[in-house]
Amino acid sequence: MRRAHDAAQSVRDRDAAQSAQDRDGTRQHLGHPSAPPAALNAETMPAIVETAIQVAMRQGQFDDLPGAGKPIPGLGDHHDPDWWIRRKIEREKLTGLGPPALMLRMEDRELGAQLDALRRESDVRAVLEDFNRRVIEARRQLLGGPPVVTKPRDIDAEIEAWHERRAAARAAEPSPPEPRRRWFRRG
Repeated sequence: MRRAHDAAQSVRDRDAAQSAQDRDGTRQHLGHPSAPPAALNAETMPAIVETAIQVAMRQGQFDDLPGAGKPIPGLGDHHDPDWWIRRKIEREKLTGLGPPALMLRMEDRELGAQLDALRRESDVRAVLEDFNRRVIEARRQLLGGPPVVTKPRDIDAEIEAWHERRAAARAAEPSPPEPRRRWFRRG
């Protein structure tokens, strides 16, 4: 934005210099038609800005900008009305801050990994019960803010999925090597 502003300023400076030459008569004898000085108003502003952008492009001021040729992050994702605060929380790595609706959404995304780190079924059940309690409590709040779209989890289904993930992880683990037998015995 600053580059475009600087380019527009250089165009205005050039126009002012040319109009000064016109008043002096130095350009008249060279065969240049005299142009009226550019007035900055609502009608001429688009033309001035477009000229400034074209001049800046020719000068290469838009080359090597950060993010050039890369897709815009988050474009094409599902519509999230609270995208700005979610990105701020993720970028700043903030924890415990924000509306309960957003905090619950973030926790809901990471809940599977959190459950997989637990070893006992009673711990998994306690985490799920606490999560469901907070979701229901957030839905009852009338403090404003974004709506709570996070759903409570089915505890029995989640525990069954937890058992299946643990069994799959155990099956994927390589078996420990058998101890080597010595070829001689002490007696």
